[in-house]
Amino acid sequence: MVSDVHMQTASISFRHSQVHYSFDGNGPRLLLCFHGYGESEESFRFLENYLHDDYRVVAIDLPFHGNTQWKDGLVFTSSDLQQLMQSILSQLGYDDSRYTLMGFSMGGRMALSLLQSAPERVERLILLAPDGLKVNRWYWLATQTWLGNQLFRFTMKHPRWFFVVLKIGNRMGLINQSIYKFTGYYINDEAIRMELYHRWTCMRKIRPDLPTIQSLVRQYQIPVKLLYGGFDRIILPKRGEKFRQGIEEYCTLEVIPAGHKVLQEKNVEAILALF
Repeated sequence: MVSDVHMQTASISFRHSQVHYSFDGNGPRLLLCFHGYGESEESFRFLENYLHDDYRVVAIDLPFHGNTQWKDGLVFTSSDLQQLMQSILSQLGYDDSRYTLMGFSMGGRMALSLLQSAPERVERLILLAPDGLKVNRWYWLATQTWLGNQLFRFTMKHPRWFFVVLKIGNRMGLINQSIYKFTGYYINDEAIRMELYHRWTCMRKIRPDLPTIQSLVRQYQIPVKLLYGGFDRIILPKRGEKFRQGIEEYCTLEVIPAGHKVLQEKNVEAILALF
């Protein structure tokens, strides 16, 4: 293992925004990484240490995350993502290079979207407890409908009624304890609530089309590696099992003894095995 003294960071102008990213490694292959909700490119730094000789690892801070200064409102589309990543790759001298995609949680949706946009450039898709393989009905209601989004915004400013509903749902067994604690954490602080509103609303247009992606995986014979935590109550392995149907030849699924945060150095052996 090498130290992370080689870690470099940069930013790139994208419309009115400044998008921050890190890059490291001297390897011949390219790895593009997308972090989970509330995280940043720093989530992947431990991994860069292990992949230093095999990959050039590029990890970005998504809008309203990390050190990215997002000034382009509450819309970030699949086309925006593709243009942004192409600009970063061009800045690094990788205009036409193929790459491996890795996404953790919310970042899984970004990786799936990029594969859908440019399947011919994808060598491998690695998804860690990924969002995007199932549409959460609450997320859909809060971000895809006008009325739901207005209610979402109101609730983030005036959350008292929501706390009551959450508590009743938990007591009745309609909301499991993990979801209850997870939601409670993000609702308890006003600044965190508004971050939640901005982040969820901003990312609402990135909606991977799973049948299309499955078709592209078969057409381009793209290896897909799924890794889940067996104790995860937020994103369940059964979502990955359903996605595998029809692409079993190309898609593997592993479950490790972990919760939702599988992207940690203690799980590095399982993560490296995906490569």
